[in-house]
Amino acid sequence: MTPEAVPGAVAAGAGAPVPVRRGSEQRMTRQRRAVSAALDDLDDFVSTQELHRVLRERGASVSLPTAYRILQSMADDGLVDVLRNADNEAVYRRCAVEHHHHHLLCTYCGRAVEIEAPAVEQWAGRIAAEYGFTDAAHTVEIQGVCPECTVLRNRT
Repeated sequence: MTPEAVPGAVAAGAGAPVPVRRGSEQRMTRQRRAVSAALDDLDDFVSTQELHRVLRERGASVSLPTAYRILQSMADDGLVDVLRNADNEAVYRRCAVEHHHHHLLCTYCGRAVEIEAPAVEQWAGRIAAEYGFTDAAHTVEIQGVCPECTVLRNRT
């Protein structure tokens, strides 16, 4: 997740914080509606290619480059979260919470768990202040193996 894609994050820089935009000023096209509806129905983070496959299976006519542009626009608008998977590929998902949060991400199945981390928030604020940074934003993404995949992995 990039700082500018984090719901509730603020842009770094001098002066007052700039809130992340909510909602898009983009026109709600047929393609954008199809992408939005697909994301609403998916629980896990998906790559653009995976989303494009889902869209094709649903009969939606959305090209891969258009899907990329729509997802990036939605990320810029704070409508989806963006993470990097184990292959460093951007993956997208609508999150259940709109406020700032972090994720645990399974490197086997891609499962993501949204977590609150007050201690991390305090630590990040303290470190930023210690070095004189203002309007600081951060992301925390913990990658590992979820309990279900650990069981499966131990069976083999």
